[in-house]
Amino acid sequence: MLVALALPVGGVLVAHPRTATAMSSSDELVRQARAREAAHEDDVAARRYNEALRLDPTHGDAYLGLGALRIRGGDFREAERVYSVALEHVPSLRRAMAGRARARWALGQRDAAVAEMELYLTYEPNIASLRELADWYGDDGKAPAQLSAWRRVVVLAVDAGDAAILREARIKVRALQILVGPADPVAAPIDPSPTRRAIAALAKRGG
Repeated sequence: MLVALALPVGGVLVAHPRTATAMSSSDELVRQARAREAAHEDDVAARRYNEALRLDPTHGDAYLGLGALRIRGGDFREAERVYSVALEHVPSLRRAMAGRARARWALGQRDAAVAEMELYLTYEPNIASLRELADWYGDDGKAPAQLSAWRRVVVLAVDAGDAAILREARIKVRALQILVGPADPVAAPIDPSPTRRAIAALAKRGG
């Protein structure tokens, strides 16, 4: 038997652990929520996501869907709460870290957003999030960090065989190398530390 707790956290009512029936029902509710989103019925979609989470407080797709819905609606504070609840109940839901980072960036919590996105990327490196992080570095005037992020994009694009992204990333790297100049730890290394050697190796690999 599932008994919902009376305490809402981040717009989500949490419940006792799921059963097979709850899992099936919550999956159907998430499916309905996505369909309502596609029909631009966001209020109904949000209700369906919350209903799914009442049945199954560990339903990762429901958290991610609800969080993304809140971000699209401009309710960044609520989105941050949803992602925080998600990580309390499903610590392995790494994409909730990226979602919370985006919510915090929108809320002006830039240092916290960058730190969380960086941590997320240590678990799940991917081109889209790295490009986003590179943009954040650029907005904050952190050209060396932006250069490093684009170098990582180069490496991932090579691995993925994505020629379009690789061309874009290499153009960004060349432009930022000019901007950064002597502050570039690859082009102008100060010492042979393991960190600098690792960065240089990545840059050489990516071209």
